[in-house]
Amino acid sequence: MSRSDCSSALSGSVTTSVGAFGVGLGLVAMFGSVRAVHIDWLLPLSGIQIELAPLGGFFIALIGAVAVPIGCYVIGYARHEHLGGVPLTVLPVFVAAMLLVPAAGSATTFLLAWELMAVTSLILILAEHTRPQVRAAGLWYAVMTQLGFIAILIALMVLSAAGGTDRFTNLVQVSDGARSAVFLLTLIGFGSKAGLVPLHAWLPRAHPEAPSPVSALMSAAMVTLGVYGIARIDLQLLGPGPRWWGCTLLVVGSVSALYGALQASVAADLKALLAYSTTENMGLITLALGAATLFTNSGAHAAATIAAAAALLHLIAHAAFKSLAFLAAGSVLAATRLRTLDLLGGLARRMPATTTLFGVGALGACGLPLGAGFVSEWLLVQSLIHATSGHDTMVALTTPAALAAVALATGLSVAAMVKAFGIGFLARARSASVADARESPASMLVGMTIAAGVCVLLAVAPVLVTPALRRALAALPAAQPIDFTDFGTLVRLPGVAGSIFPGVIAAGVIGATLTAVALTRWRSRRRPAAATLSLWACGADDLTERMQYTATSFAEPLQRVFDDVLRPDTDIEVTHTAESRYLADRITYRSAIGDAIERWLYPPVVAAVQLAARGVRWAHTGSVHLYLGYGALGVLIVLVVAR
Repeated sequence: MSRSDCSSALSGSVTTSVGAFGVGLGLVAMFGSVRAVHIDWLLPLSGIQIELAPLGGFFIALIGAVAVPIGCYVIGYARHEHLGGVPLTVLPVFVAAMLLVPAAGSATTFLLAWELMAVTSLILILAEHTRPQVRAAGLWYAVMTQLGFIAILIALMVLSAAGGTDRFTNLVQVSDGARSAVFLLTLIGFGSKAGLVPLHAWLPRAHPEAPSPVSALMSAAMVTLGVYGIARIDLQLLGPGPRWWGCTLLVVGSVSALYGALQASVAADLKALLAYSTTENMGLITLALGAATLFTNSGAHAAATIAAAAALLHLIAHAAFKSLAFLAAGSVLAATRLRTLDLLGGLARRMPATTTLFGVGALGACGLPLGAGFVSEWLLVQSLIHATSGHDTMVALTTPAALAAVALATGLSVAAMVKAFGIGFLARARSASVADARESPASMLVGMTIAAGVCVLLAVAPVLVTPALRRALAALPAAQPIDFTDFGTLVRLPGVAGSIFPGVIAAGVIGATLTAVALTRWRSRRRPAAATLSLWACGADDLTERMQYTATSFAEPLQRVFDDVLRPDTDIEVTHTAESRYLADRITYRSAIGDAIERWLYPPVVAAVQLAARGVRWAHTGSVHLYLGYGALGVLIVLVVAR
């Protein structure tokens, strides 16, 4: 075995081991007593405060479960892609840093773990830093994550000052003004990590350029920690919060879900499509948390509990199907060196296992029956339907709009995944690279199969995660008045009429499909054999790859419908003949769909930052004495504030 093979095997094994340790630690935190560990010597002044509580344990187990199949996948991926050196060393450290974030028991420990997670993830994104696209993506990610960190830092400073301590469990009395300031700041900071609109710009840049196992970890595990920050700080410590908190989360979640699904439906890059799908799903989860907060304030406790359960269950489902989808996309990229759907196709015959596994992940992302995300999205819809408004005008106005947003986002996500699977894996190969593709190594298939197995279990038997859901829900104030006890083989809504049997639905769909296939084959055998005739296709002897839909043409109707939102850049170039300018020799049409929110929002912000930087340039004179004076003044201000 070569040195690179040993490195990949070691990195994958350590990553899997760290993930398995995280699963065990999370289960202990959820089902054991709350445990706190204080390490004085590890960090000056404050030390490290570790606290294992049910809510944090839920996220620890979730992150660990994501790392287990990815560790198996890395063994074959690193050999195939020659990924070695620093990335293989940092990968298990990144997983350990993510596990430390939900275990932090104080603001200081939380910030340290959060920054360690950000630094290690940036190193992994820059694994192929020799390419300009990777460096640009790393710059975007570094700027966005540090701006988010500043917002979180200020929020936790305000929270610690208002509560008189930086330990989370001792924060009891916090004024309303401080609570509102912390909520807004944490929504910005944690929302940027979760990829919520308009702070999502780093996702479609970083995910396509990062190695595929890293993309899977970031999308399935790291972004969930943004949701954890909102749930832990805003909904648990300071919650359930006033109703305008719930309305804000509802609006941000709805916009993120709709915009992410729309961008995914028109994206031609496979990994960018999956990145926008992450924005959509994080938007649905944020919408569910906002609904739980709003319903709690309006007295609809049953609907609030259902919405909170939908958010946590969708976190599990998203971690399963999104890690599977990114790993399958990585297999395609390793085999073909292509991410563009317009150049793919025909992979079903050349990579049948990868095609089937990606189909399982795509079905989960659609929110349809037999998909991992079906039950959680059904719970979210039911919570919005059963939120009786009574005389509450706010609930009566927001729930129909939120329900429409969920329905439209689900429809757009179906279109996006049908495009990704149909255009990318079916039909005919559109390039020579696809024609020469070969199936992935066994270790990569094992990792994807583990994730696919979890997707199937969530689709047909979500009862397996019931104990973990109950323990995590009990930690949220919005879900405490109603106990979510009827979440078994038959999912029964607590406090309201409504139930669903995922196993029966799965059996019915599978039975109907098998029956249709059997009848089709039986009929074809009874039909008399016909003479072999040439295929008529508009005068052609056979179909070619140029006669089938591409991803761009598939999305053209949606692009036209949402043209005012997407704002595509179009350009027509006419080249005239040398003899006359009235005769056209060649007409070139170009169309590109960028991020409209990014083009509208980010340039003014960047211009303002540059203007501010030029404004303070006068303070940088190069004098060491002046800089020492700045430092002394800063220390003096800190001492006065502390006093």
